[in-house]
Amino acid sequence: MQIYTQPEELRQLRHELTLTGKTLAVVPTMGNLHDGHLSLIEKAQSLADLVICTIFVNPSQFGPEEDLDAYPRTPDADLAALRRYHVDGVFTPGVEGMYPPGDETRVTVPALSELHCGAVRPGHFTGVATVVCKFLNLIQADYAVFGEKDFQQLAIIRRMVTDLFIPTEIHGAPTLRAEDGLALSSRNGYLTADERQRAPELYRQLMLTRDRIQQGERDYRQLEQSAHEHLTREGWRPDYFSICRQHDLQAAEPTDQKLVILAAARLGRARLIDNLTVDLKP
Repeated sequence: MQIYTQPEELRQLRHELTLTGKTLAVVPTMGNLHDGHLSLIEKAQSLADLVICTIFVNPSQFGPEEDLDAYPRTPDADLAALRRYHVDGVFTPGVEGMYPPGDETRVTVPALSELHCGAVRPGHFTGVATVVCKFLNLIQADYAVFGEKDFQQLAIIRRMVTDLFIPTEIHGAPTLRAEDGLALSSRNGYLTADERQRAPELYRQLMLTRDRIQQGERDYRQLEQSAHEHLTREGWRPDYFSICRQHDLQAAEPTDQKLVILAAARLGRARLIDNLTVDLKP
């Protein structure tokens, strides 16, 4: 497994792959890898001849009151896991490598970025779009794989790639869950033992709401309010619980058929996000 730390090294890698005709997939991460990340790598390996993973805790997607310094960093364990999965390369740049002196260009996808997580984390998705755009330009991979747990992020990246004519095919990979339904996330490590027992309630509310929709309920605002109130009673601090259209993440109407239920809520120190899609028949 090759370890790259400088952007110029990736340009050389791309040149070599072009000469050999091999395809390349990239899995961007912020490290602290868990089985959810490793499932993305398996998806990438099914798509391309070679797979490269990025590990970079991106400062531009953290707000001033957020957990940049506290974000878990486990570089030795991460590299060991990637070796076990036979990843071909890892890109682990420093902050100045990705944001050199004088850096000022930012990528924004306004309509999708200002909703849901974007409404409570201003500037977050500008940071995400900017660093992903940089990675895709540097690596020039044939494919990139992102988790569907971050549904809004995936929608923004797809929109950005389309709008900017970036020739990388974006693939989503299903959310990996613990046996009790909790979506795997690096931030699950913030949960206390008691909070970990309560954490699957977010997924249960998503499933309950999905079932009520599939049974014919169409007062989506009432369903949202009901879930929000339930989580609050259970000691959560919900940021949002929203029933949306899949294609633009706007509030769903009764006539819409392809829906996604998006949720983010805080439990102790942890801010957990999750979602479920709902495809209704005409």
